[in-house]
Amino acid sequence: MVIGEIVLCLRDLKKNYGTKEVLKGIDLTVHRGQIIGYIGPNGVGKSTTIKILLGLEGDFSGKVEIFGEEVTDKNIGYKRKIGYVPEIAELYDNLTAREYLTFVGELYGMDFQAADEKAHRLMKVFGLEEVYHSRIASYSKGMRQKVLIISSLLHNPDLLFLDEPLSGLDANSVMVFKEILAVLAAQGKTIFYSSHIMDVVEKISNRIILINDGKIVADGSFNELKAQNKEGTLEQIFNQLTGFNEYKALAEEFVAIVQEV
Repeated sequence: MVIGEIVLCLRDLKKNYGTKEVLKGIDLTVHRGQIIGYIGPNGVGKSTTIKILLGLEGDFSGKVEIFGEEVTDKNIGYKRKIGYVPEIAELYDNLTAREYLTFVGELYGMDFQAADEKAHRLMKVFGLEEVYHSRIASYSKGMRQKVLIISSLLHNPDLLFLDEPLSGLDANSVMVFKEILAVLAAQGKTIFYSSHIMDVVEKISNRIILINDGKIVADGSFNELKAQNKEGTLEQIFNQLTGFNEYKALAEEFVAIVQEV
């Protein structure tokens, strides 16, 4: 691929669940090397968009293309170039990290020995070399999250979908992971980053897309969004564009109830 090449393209993407219209016409073009911060309130269609792009959701209308290939039930070749860290993932607790990661590597077409060596080295970088042969059931939440991150990158994907990837990570690991994303983007990898942690999205993304009520309501760099909306932080821009202005009153009401005798 060349720098600037279109990686994914959505045109008038719509999706209903019964009578509820979740996506109401999403138009989006993403180029190679971008870190996209994909944000919005709960229930507005963020996860649905990602699941459609991953081929996990069907029955949508509109055009969806990844790497120039249309996303359909029959066309799954593009998935070999994708990595994914879901917000909630069930790991196989009875497997060791070695068994799990080599299994994932082979699913993506890697040779067992190559997957094993690479996974072991990545575990070592994350400080998990000593538990490579231990069952995942013995892992802490942060250790599990590191295994998920490794599994998403083991096959060297060109497009990475991350849904709350920092969950459970300690401060040092967060710094390492944010730097990993910067290096990957500089090398031409494309990253779709979904999170409710606004300050992280603000710092790592070179393009921020805010979705609300099934539509894109903002699209640009943080500085562009700040200039357009005259607000200081991404959190303030988020609240302004989604119409959520009651957070202080709700917080005060909550505390008042807690303090009742």
